[in-house]
Amino acid sequence: MAVTSYRRRWTLDDRAESVWHSLPVDIPADCPGLLVTLTVPPVEGAVIDIGCEGAAGWRGWSGGARQTFAITPEAATPGYVTGELEPGTWWVVLGLHRVPVEGVELLVEAVTGPVDTIPGLTEYADASAAIAVPARPPRRTLPASPGLKWIAGDFHAHSLHSDGSTPIANLAALGLSAGLDVLAVTDHNTVSHHAELPSLSKRFGLGLIPGQEVTTDTGHANAFGAIGPIDFRQPAATWVGEVANRGGLLSINHPLGGDCSWRHPLPEHPPLAEIWHSSWLDHTWGGPIAWWQAWGLEGTTPIGGSDWHNPTSITPPGSPTTWIAVDASAEGPDELPAATLEALAAGRTALSWSYTAPVLVRADDELIALDAANSLVISPDGTRHAIRTDRAHLPASPGPHLLITHTGKLLSTCT
Repeated sequence: MAVTSYRRRWTLDDRAESVWHSLPVDIPADCPGLLVTLTVPPVEGAVIDIGCEGAAGWRGWSGGARQTFAITPEAATPGYVTGELEPGTWWVVLGLHRVPVEGVELLVEAVTGPVDTIPGLTEYADASAAIAVPARPPRRTLPASPGLKWIAGDFHAHSLHSDGSTPIANLAALGLSAGLDVLAVTDHNTVSHHAELPSLSKRFGLGLIPGQEVTTDTGHANAFGAIGPIDFRQPAATWVGEVANRGGLLSINHPLGGDCSWRHPLPEHPPLAEIWHSSWLDHTWGGPIAWWQAWGLEGTTPIGGSDWHNPTSITPPGSPTTWIAVDASAEGPDELPAATLEALAAGRTALSWSYTAPVLVRADDELIALDAANSLVISPDGTRHAIRTDRAHLPASPGPHLLITHTGKLLSTCT
């Protein structure tokens, strides 16, 4: 057993140099495990993240949710990738998310050798085993174009693999209870959760989409698809091409989300944007739509995300609901995730505030407003169409349409 320790005071100068700092740890051949502990004193204003990069690539991230983790060939703390510890130089990565004016002294201890107890693992397994498969509510069938069908999804949720409070099994149970067909699990700066998704998809009959919330202090983006980790330490301008080259899809997250608002310069826009985020509580506030218009209505497919972390989250999974027009032949949890990503790439979405809320969908060359009597549809050219019944049809022009109440409250949008 060997111990590598780093004790140092980190200052605003260090944060100005870089948010991310890496501390080397030597991993010998046939190493049975790595146990890392970060000690942060109770100093007001200090928010420190932690993660790990192996000699052969990224191994995981705790952010500020945990201050100790372990990796072995057989198991790892949630948030970290299980597997052989390749010999060479590894790195404990610190994120200086917030540093007080007077600085903060941190202690990092990395122990190589046998690991008796994997932090967080038993608790995770026990919580997962306690989750039962709930009943799905009655299905809502929306009119669709020939060869397509509308399914319900949520593209933003977190588990104990990052800063969520629950295992992925509970996310699946909550999604199923909300009527969802697909749910993206988008833990911060890690893909350790991807290994769980296939078996849980089968168990719950819900298509779990692999994702990563690429997280920085000046904006977050979701990378969808089983494409491996995207390095959040690289400039955001590189994420778009990297995700696309690997066959995934990138989305700007909560672009008006407080201190997480999107502030990265992007010469090339990704295909998706999380226009509908759970933090949009006042539906008469036009900020998200104004951002979408300024960002570019054409070429930006809107999606929605609950950003669910724990029972105190603002909204449950499925609020808002993203409706995706997928290939009608795609069935079951094995096929729906891939069909969903194909439909997102084609720009076929509609959004509503929940599974049962009023919604506007496109079918052939028509728009159909459902459960939205006495509302208005706004076409891309600004033309308004009165909706008087709970099922109204009108000609569809190209581009996004908005469904609003007579008081200006946004109900739905359809691409």
